[in-house]
Amino acid sequence: MLRVTAALPGIQRFKARYGRGVTPRPPLPPFTEETARQKVQAAEDAWNTRDPERVAGAYSEDSVWRNRGEFVTGRAQITEFLRRKWARELDYALRKDLWSFGGNRIAVRFQYESRDAAGQWFRSYGNELWEFDADGYMMRREASINDVPIAETDRRIFGPRPEAERGQSIPLR
Repeated sequence: MLRVTAALPGIQRFKARYGRGVTPRPPLPPFTEETARQKVQAAEDAWNTRDPERVAGAYSEDSVWRNRGEFVTGRAQITEFLRRKWARELDYALRKDLWSFGGNRIAVRFQYESRDAAGQWFRSYGNELWEFDADGYMMRREASINDVPIAETDRRIFGPRPEAERGQSIPLR
C-alpha cells in the first residue's frame, strides 16, 4: 500500500493515493461501529432502489460473490445477477442489520420480502460476510439465504426503511 505523508497538500495526497483512477467510497476501513453502521445502511438504501448498476458500483471491479449456490465474479456479472434476481423477486424490499465488524470486514443479517410472478410472497432471511478493499469497495460477499413463504397479510417490510426506523434492529420472526 502506498504511504502518503500529511506534508503533501490535499490534492497531491489524493493524486498519490487515487491517481490510479479509483475514487474512494467512504466510509473506509478499518471500520468503527459508527462507520460499519453507515456502510450497512448505504447498502440497504442502494439495494432497495433495485438498480443493478447503482448496486454493482459499490463492489470492486474484481469482487467475488457467493450468493446461495451461485458464484459471481466482477461488476459485469454482479449487474447481470441483480437483473435476473429482481426480474423474479418482484416488489423486493430489504432490511439489513449490523451483526459484527472488525478491520475491513462486516457481518450483516438481513431480511427481505418479495413476491413471485404467481403472487406468492416470501420473506427471505440471510447472513452476509463482507470484506472491503482500502478504497471502501466490497471485494468479497458471501450470502446464505433461506426463503419462507408468507401470506401477503403477514408482510412487514414495505419499500425503503423510513428515516424514523433507521438504526432499529429487525425482528427474528
